[in-house]
This record gives sequence, structure tokens and C-alpha cells, in this order.
Amino acid sequence: MNLLKVLVSVSGMTLVSRILGFARDAIVARVFGAGMDTDAFFTAFKLPNMLRRIFAEGAFSQAFVPILGEYKHTRTEQETREFIAKVSGALGAVLFVITALCMIGAPVILWLTAPGFFSTPAKAELTINLLRVTFPYILFISLASLAGSILNSWNRFSVPAFTPTFLNLAFIVFALGLTRYFHPPVMVLAWAAFAGGLIQLVWQLPFLKQVGMLPMPRLDLRDEAVWRVIRQMGPAILGVSVAQISLVINSNIASFLKQGSVSWMYYADRLMEFPTGVLGVALGTILLPSLSRHAAQDSGEAFSSLLDWGIRLTLLLAVPATVGLGVLSAPLVKTLFMYGKFNAHDALMTQQALIAYSVGLLGLILVKVLAPGFYARQNIKTPVRIAIITLIATQLMNLAFVFPLQHAGLSLSIGLASCLNAGLLYHTLRKHDIYRPLPGWRRFLMQLAVGVAVMATVLLASQWYLPVNWAGHSFERILWLTVLICIGVLAYFATLFAVGIRPRQFMRREA
Repeated sequence: MNLLKVLVSVSGMTLVSRILGFARDAIVARVFGAGMDTDAFFTAFKLPNMLRRIFAEGAFSQAFVPILGEYKHTRTEQETREFIAKVSGALGAVLFVITALCMIGAPVILWLTAPGFFSTPAKAELTINLLRVTFPYILFISLASLAGSILNSWNRFSVPAFTPTFLNLAFIVFALGLTRYFHPPVMVLAWAAFAGGLIQLVWQLPFLKQVGMLPMPRLDLRDEAVWRVIRQMGPAILGVSVAQISLVINSNIASFLKQGSVSWMYYADRLMEFPTGVLGVALGTILLPSLSRHAAQDSGEAFSSLLDWGIRLTLLLAVPATVGLGVLSAPLVKTLFMYGKFNAHDALMTQQALIAYSVGLLGLILVKVLAPGFYARQNIKTPVRIAIITLIATQLMNLAFVFPLQHAGLSLSIGLASCLNAGLLYHTLRKHDIYRPLPGWRRFLMQLAVGVAVMATVLLASQWYLPVNWAGHSFERILWLTVLICIGVLAYFATLFAVGIRPRQFMRREA
């Protein structure tokens, strides 16, 4: 398969989901604004989302995909099916217990993660009620992530990439059509999360059946293969938890800041997730199965070469995205969110958080590419150690930045820590000779620098000279934002072409 073609396909599917995600957030901002209700919902939804990342997309996939790749390439189809049946049974049982305990213990969980909410009893009660409705999302979306990991290992990348679209559609339909049936109205968003998670799971089941990997789940905790995944999940949970603990601590601190801080950081983070998902998650998704295959076959040269391809492609696309987010921060926030109850002050506060977050965009995306270099080799302890160092650094930066910069200081800490994380992963891969850069890096970096400089100059000049009213009609704002983005993209890629970069240089075929 052509990895660049697969990346375009996966990124395209992810792009559709992210665009719908922006539509979702714009609708939520217009209907609910940024205040007590949205702070409560975003806090409630962040917690099951965090556990999903820890137990499914994070620790579980890191432990499961390399071992599944080993089974696929070295065992029979029936043995692979049995392995999936036993792992899905164990995961489902664990998730059911976790979901039930979280629903029962919702007040305790809120006290641990956002104690500042208890200073306003109505806010705390609302968040607890929202938590109890959203927590089943953990069960549904984690099993959906398991299904996606299997489909990715069978090179059916587009199906899992399209799956998140259903969550965004659920939010849009529920918010626009069902809000009036709920009291308080924000409760509709919790039920949208519940429905969206369930739909994402059910949607992938027929595709699993097509590839012959939809066995009936079996609970067999004595199976050695299941325990291999569990043993790998131990350090993986610690590693992923470290990153999520950092986010929880930031939310905890934000809960003591002025009202709206949690929401401003949420909206800025949503803009960050666009390039992170379209590029970072997509690249990590397609790299891990191929890297796992090279690791299983002990092909060090092919392993290093594939990593080199991933890093170059990341820089080619992530560096201009980083600069573009900073330069276009005001137009992006005002076009996507400044409607209804979301006012100019909310837009300014969200813009500040976005600029701070954007400092770490390149690091965030590089981590998605560099970390699979360890996971594919079933080495999870090294990324864990680096994650712990990153957590400590994040909290030290929080102390330094939160008082002068408020919520933007918390965002800046996350951004800088992501760069530190990526730098340490890269250094370790080089130190242990796992990754050996191919020739041509100096020329490539010079070409990249010229392209980004031209793009930034053109975007700044365009904003200065174009007669844009970013508080005007929504259609006008969307039109001008689209024009600016197209100008930036054309300037960047035209410059790259002029300095000698061609698409064929990034073509790569894998079995």
C-alpha cells in the first residue's frame, strides 16, 4: 500500500469529522455560550474522555496493536480470532466495572478533579448529574477504539477514521433539535455523548465481520496472551495517565480562576485538536501497524527509514500549521465561535489560550509519530519515564505562568511540555540507534524555513490589507477566513515547489 495515499485518505476522513466538530462547537457556543453550564459539561465530558484515552486509545492500543500484529504475521487466523475474543472479553468486563464505579462515585470524582466547583453548589450538582449520564461513553467508545485498532491492523484505516463523525453529528442533532426537551437544557449534551459513543461502536461491527474478526467475546483471565496485553498495559497506563493527570491538574487550577476559564481553554484546545487529529493521529495510526511488522521481522533499517519518513512529513505539514494557528488565531476564534452568548471578551480570552497552546503543536504531533517507535518494539517503559519528566516540568511551568498569564499560562505550560516530550523521545531514539536520519536533512530544513517564512509574511500582509469585519455576518467571516487559509496554503506550497520539494519525495510503499 502507498502510505502517503493512505494518509491522505485517513486525513480526509478525519478532516470531515473535525469540520463537523467545529460546527458542533460553534452550535454549542451559540446555544450555551461560555459560563456555568458549559464549564460543568466540559468538565463532565473531559473525565470520561480522559479515561477513554487511558484505557482504550492510549494504554490499550499501545499494548494491543503490536501483539495483534505479531499474531497476524506469525500465527494462524483462528489463533488470532481467539486472541481478539479473549482480549475483547477482558476489556469489556473491566470497562463495565469502571463505568459503574464512576457513576456511583461521581461526587468524589468531581471533588478530586474540580474542587473549585463546590464553592457554587448548583454548579457542582449540575456537573455530577452530567457525569452520571456521560460515563457510559467510556464503555462504548473504548470498545469502538478496540474495533478500530483491529480494522487498522487489517489496513481498513478509513472506517475508524470516519467513525468519530457520528459523535459530532449526535451533538449537532441533539443540540439543535432536542434541547427544549431537557431541564436544564445543557443536559442534552450529556445524552448526545451517550448516543454518539454507542453509534460509533455499532457502526464498526459489520466491517469487523467483513475481515473475519468479529468473534464472540470470551472472559478468560487465565489466558497467557491476555496477560501479555495486561502486563504491557501496566506501564502504558502509567505513561498515558501522566499526560492526562497533567490535564486534570490544569482543569483543577482553572476551576479556581475566573468563570469561563475552563470553557476558554476547551474551545482553544478544540482548535488545536484539528491539526493534531488530521495529521498527528492519522500518521500515528498508519505508522504503528507497519512499524510493529518491521519490529516483528527484526528489520531495523526499514524501521528507521519509516520513522524518518514520518518525521519529515510531520515537519512539512505541522510547522506551517503551528505558525498558521498563531497568525490566524483571532480570525479562527471569531469566525468559529463568536455568536450568540459567546461574546468578544470570550473570543479574546480563547485567542490568548490558543496562541499559548500553538507553541506546542509541533511537539504534540511529533509525539504521535515518535512514540510508536517505542510501542512497536513493545517498549513502553521508556515513554513512561519521559512522560513523568514531562509532568514534573508542566507543573513547574504552571507555577511560573499561571499568576501572570491566568488560563493562558496553563495552556502555555501544556504547549512547552509537549515540545519537551517530543525532544526527549527523539533524543532517546537516536541514542539507542533505533532511528538513524537519512541524508538530506539540512537541505530539507532550509527549504522548510523559506516556505514558512513566506507563508507567515503573506498571511500577516493579507490581514492588514483585506477589509474584513470579524464581528460581521457569519457568511462574510467564513468567506474571508477561507480566503486567508487558501492564500496561506498556496503561498507555502508554491514556495516549497519553487525551492525544489516535490510530492514524489514523500511517496512510500509498505506491504
